[in-house]
Amino acid sequence: MGAINSVARKILVHGHRGARALLPENTIPAFEYAIGVGVDAIELDVGVTRDGVVVVSHDPYLAPPICSGPRAKAFLHELTLAQIREWDCGKLANPSQPRQVAIPGTRMPTLDEVFALGPRGSFDFNIEAKTELAPPPEEFVRLVLAEIRKHGLERRVIFQSFDFRVVRVMKKIAPEIRLAALWEGPDRDFVDIAKEAGTRIVAPAFAQVTPEKVRAAHAAGLEVVPWTANYPKDWDPLIAAEVDAIITDDPAALIEYLVGPAF
Repeated sequence: MGAINSVARKILVHGHRGARALLPENTIPAFEYAIGVGVDAIELDVGVTRDGVVVVSHDPYLAPPICSGPRAKAFLHELTLAQIREWDCGKLANPSQPRQVAIPGTRMPTLDEVFALGPRGSFDFNIEAKTELAPPPEEFVRLVLAEIRKHGLERRVIFQSFDFRVVRVMKKIAPEIRLAALWEGPDRDFVDIAKEAGTRIVAPAFAQVTPEKVRAAHAAGLEVVPWTANYPKDWDPLIAAEVDAIITDDPAALIEYLVGPAF
């Protein structure tokens, strides 16, 4: 038990979309909560508005229950930031998250506003590029990188995507930024995924993690950061496999679980 606890305490916790299990996803209240409970990183998704502003949103569109606005549905790339501000992204609790509490009046934040939380701690920002209906990879990366450099957060950012094109562009123009390859496709060797993407971090769906894959990745100098594991039955195999971090909707619960008994 002592050895298991020792391994668990070294595993980092990334708050998925802040803390989606409890608060509206990808919002300032969710990120503030995650920071407050002591996450090692806040995980967030970014897209780009019609007027070239990087905003924090998982989906390429706005629609209930995530965001409620003047029409049933609208796409990010068709709206200016001013138009997006007309939408309420905390009005409704997400029915897929039974413990989530609505916070009416919550607006979609810009990446600039999320980065402004940086002085509140030493946590990292794990940024997922959502490239559906987005600008070309070069423009997307340029916009995100400008915000990173504006806030001097080069050493505190992980840039990840399922779209390896944007990851490769970031590697080319800003090799100092840590990169992660997200994966949810057919079962593959983690080392092969990292080679294809050109990253030192692999972020697979948690069900694809095995001790053998993690050992091979570590032997190759890679980190393994699975997503999105929310319950002890999911955490236990990841702890046993000795992953480097876990992305979760319920960061406070995972932090408490990893600390475990003091013996």
